[in-house]
Amino acid sequence: MLVHNQGKGHGRITGFYTEIVGLDIDRRIEVGPDKEINFLGSGETKIELISDNNPVENTCTDISLGFTVDSVKRKMEFLQGRGIEVIEGPFKPNPSIEFFYISDPNGLRIQFVEIM
Repeated sequence: MLVHNQGKGHGRITGFYTEIVGLDIDRRIEVGPDKEINFLGSGETKIELISDNNPVENTCTDISLGFTVDSVKRKMEFLQGRGIEVIEGPFKPNPSIEFFYISDPNGLRIQFVEIM
Protein backbone atom coordinates (compact mmCIF):
# COMPACT_ATOMS: atom_id res chain seq x y z
CA MET A 1 0.00 0.00 0.00
CA LEU A 2 1.28 3.48 -0.85
CA VAL A 3 0.07 6.69 0.74
CA HIS A 4 0.78 9.71 -1.46
CA ASN A 5 1.58 13.16 -0.01
CA GLN A 6 2.73 16.01 -2.26
CA GLY A 7 4.34 19.19 -0.99
CA LYS A 8 6.83 21.97 -1.61
CA GLY A 9 10.46 21.64 -0.59
CA HIS A 10 12.55 18.49 -0.77
CA GLY A 11 13.87 18.53 2.80
CA ARG A 12 11.01 20.01 4.78
CA ILE A 13 8.38 17.32 4.33
CA THR A 14 10.87 14.43 4.22
CA GLY A 15 12.56 15.76 7.36
CA PHE A 16 9.21 15.88 9.15
CA TYR A 17 8.45 12.22 8.43
CA THR A 18 11.98 11.00 9.25
CA GLU A 19 12.76 13.17 12.29
CA ILE A 20 9.32 13.76 13.81
CA VAL A 21 7.36 10.64 12.83
CA GLY A 22 10.40 8.34 12.87
CA LEU A 23 10.13 6.69 9.45
CA ASP A 24 13.19 5.57 7.50
CA ILE A 25 13.77 6.45 3.85
CA ASP A 26 13.39 3.22 1.91
CA ARG A 27 14.05 4.64 -1.56
CA ARG A 28 14.70 8.06 -3.15
CA ILE A 29 14.18 8.96 -6.82
CA GLU A 30 15.39 12.22 -8.39
CA VAL A 31 12.86 13.01 -11.13
CA GLY A 32 14.44 16.29 -12.21
CA PRO A 33 16.11 19.39 -10.82
CA ASP A 34 12.97 20.46 -8.97
CA LYS A 35 11.27 17.16 -8.16
CA GLU A 36 12.09 14.28 -5.83
CA ILE A 37 10.12 11.22 -4.76
CA ASN A 38 10.84 9.51 -1.44
CA PHE A 39 9.35 6.25 -0.20
CA LEU A 40 9.36 6.05 3.60
CA GLY A 41 8.55 3.21 5.96
CA SER A 42 9.20 -0.50 6.22
CA GLY A 43 7.21 -3.57 5.32
CA GLU A 44 4.34 -3.43 2.87
CA THR A 45 3.06 0.03 3.77
CA LYS A 46 5.01 3.03 2.47
CA ILE A 47 4.41 6.74 2.36
CA GLU A 48 5.24 8.25 -1.01
CA LEU A 49 6.36 11.86 -0.68
CA ILE A 50 6.55 13.92 -3.87
CA SER A 51 8.45 17.17 -3.34
CA ASP A 52 8.47 19.82 -6.05
CA ASN A 53 8.09 23.53 -6.63
CA ASN A 54 4.49 23.24 -7.89
CA PRO A 55 2.65 21.52 -5.04
CA VAL A 56 -1.02 20.66 -5.06
CA GLU A 57 -3.02 22.24 -2.23
CA ASN A 58 -4.07 19.76 0.46
CA THR A 59 -7.86 19.51 0.22
CA CYS A 60 -8.19 16.23 2.16
CA THR A 61 -9.36 17.50 5.52
CA ASP A 62 -11.04 14.24 6.51
CA ILE A 63 -7.97 12.02 6.12
CA SER A 64 -5.28 11.36 8.71
CA LEU A 65 -2.30 9.05 8.98
CA GLY A 66 -1.86 7.18 12.25
CA PHE A 67 1.34 5.94 13.86
CA THR A 68 1.76 3.93 17.05
CA VAL A 69 4.05 5.24 19.79
CA ASP A 70 5.33 3.72 23.02
CA SER A 71 4.12 6.68 25.09
CA VAL A 72 1.74 9.51 24.19
CA LYS A 73 3.20 11.61 27.01
CA ARG A 74 6.80 11.22 25.79
CA LYS A 75 5.82 11.88 22.16
CA MET A 76 3.97 15.06 23.16
CA GLU A 77 7.02 16.24 25.15
CA PHE A 78 9.27 15.46 22.16
CA LEU A 79 7.03 17.48 19.82
CA GLN A 80 6.71 20.37 22.28
CA GLY A 81 10.51 20.57 22.45
CA ARG A 82 10.55 21.04 18.67
CA GLY A 83 7.81 23.66 18.64
CA ILE A 84 5.18 21.40 17.06
CA GLU A 85 1.65 22.12 18.25
CA VAL A 86 -0.84 19.44 19.22
CA ILE A 87 -4.01 20.36 17.32
CA GLU A 88 -6.37 17.90 19.08
CA GLY A 89 -6.20 15.73 22.15
CA PRO A 90 -4.95 13.85 23.90
CA PHE A 91 -8.04 11.64 23.96
CA LYS A 92 -8.49 8.46 25.99
CA PRO A 93 -11.77 6.90 24.83
CA ASN A 94 -11.13 3.76 26.90
CA PRO A 95 -8.43 2.46 29.28
CA SER A 96 -6.47 0.72 26.52
CA ILE A 97 -5.94 3.54 23.98
CA GLU A 98 -4.80 7.16 24.00
CA PHE A 99 -4.11 9.40 21.00
CA PHE A 100 -3.63 12.96 19.74
CA TYR A 101 -3.22 14.84 16.45
CA ILE A 102 -0.71 17.21 14.90
CA SER A 103 -0.41 18.54 11.32
CA ASP A 104 2.38 17.78 8.89
CA PRO A 105 3.96 20.72 7.00
CA ASN A 106 1.32 20.34 4.25
CA GLY A 107 -1.60 20.37 6.68
CA LEU A 108 -2.30 16.62 6.68
CA ARG A 109 -3.50 15.41 10.09
CA ILE A 110 -1.12 12.99 11.82
CA GLN A 111 -2.33 10.82 14.69
CA PHE A 112 -0.03 9.32 17.30
CA VAL A 113 -1.65 6.50 19.26
CA GLU A 114 -0.55 4.51 22.30
CA ILE A 115 -2.12 1.10 22.73
CA MET A 116 -1.85 0.08 26.36
